[in-house]
Amino acid sequence: MQARYGVPLGIAAVGAAGLLYSAGFEARSFRLRRVTVPVLPPGMRPLRVLQVSDIHMVGGQRKKQRWLRSLAGLRPDFVINTGDNLSDPEGVPETLDALGPLMEFPGAYVFGSNDYYGPKLRNPARYLAEKVSGKHGLNGNAPAVGIVHNPWEDLRDGFDGAGWLNLTNTRGVLKIDGVSVELTGLDDPHIRRDRYEQVAGGPSASADFSMGVVHAPYLRALDSFTADDYPLILAGHTHGGQLCVPFYGALVTNCDLDTGRVKGLSTHTAGGRTAYMHVSAGCGTNRYTPVRFACPPEVTLLTLVERG
Repeated sequence: MQARYGVPLGIAAVGAAGLLYSAGFEARSFRLRRVTVPVLPPGMRPLRVLQVSDIHMVGGQRKKQRWLRSLAGLRPDFVINTGDNLSDPEGVPETLDALGPLMEFPGAYVFGSNDYYGPKLRNPARYLAEKVSGKHGLNGNAPAVGIVHNPWEDLRDGFDGAGWLNLTNTRGVLKIDGVSVELTGLDDPHIRRDRYEQVAGGPSASADFSMGVVHAPYLRALDSFTADDYPLILAGHTHGGQLCVPFYGALVTNCDLDTGRVKGLSTHTAGGRTAYMHVSAGCGTNRYTPVRFACPPEVTLLTLVERG
C-alpha cells in the first residue's frame, strides 16, 4: 500500500500545505514597500506618495481594515488609489471606514473593473489561456453575462466627499505646500472605459509636476502617457501575478503588459520618450481566489526626488 499510494498522498499533502500557506498566511501578510523615484524637476522638494491599490474588500476582513487605517501614520504628502477597492457589493462602508484616516490627506483615485462589477467564479487556467490569445477583459472577449453591479456611486461619493480628486478620464491638480501636482487619469482599460483623447496633450505648462494614473497597465495607456511626456505613471490591476513561481516570478499579468514588469518600478518607452512606471501588486484578492503565493499583498510609499 505504501508503494502504491505514498507518492500521490505526499503530493496531495504538499499541495494542501501550499494552499493553507497561500490562503491562511501570505494573503494576509501585508507589506509596506518603499521606492525612490527620480522624476522631479531640479530644486523641488521630495514628495511622498502612498499608492493603495486592489484592496478587493470583502466584509469581515478586519486585519486588512486595521492595517489600512494604520497607514495614516506614514503621513504621506498625498495618496493615490489605483482602483479595484471592492470584491463584495456590501463592502463600500468597510472600505470607506478602512480608508478614512488616509482620506484626511490630499488624494486622488481611478476605478477598476471590480469597483463597477462584482466578481464571478472563474477557472484560474483562463488567465493562462488569455495570455496565449492576447485577449483580456473586454479587450477581445465577449461581455460576461449575469454580472452583479457594485454600488460604485456610493464609493465615488465617499471619496469625493473627503476631497479626493476623481480622475475618471480627466485631469486634476493637488496643491501640496505651494507645489502644483497635476494628475491625469484614465478609467479602466480592462473594460475599455479609457478615453485618452479626452485628456491628451501632455502635462500643463502651469504645473510644477505631472503624472499619469490608470488602473490596468495596458500598453495603449502606457504608450499614450509616455509619448505625451509624463515622467511617471502609476497603475495596479496585476496583483503582481498573485500566484508566482519562486525564483521565476509571475506567469500572467491579466493584461498585455509583459510579466517582467508585473509589479514594482520599471520604465516604459514610447514615441521616443521614456517614463518611470510603478505597478502595485495590490493588497487584496478576488473573493473567489483568496490566495497569494510568492507575492505578498502590499502598499507602496513612493518618494519622488529630483531627477539626475
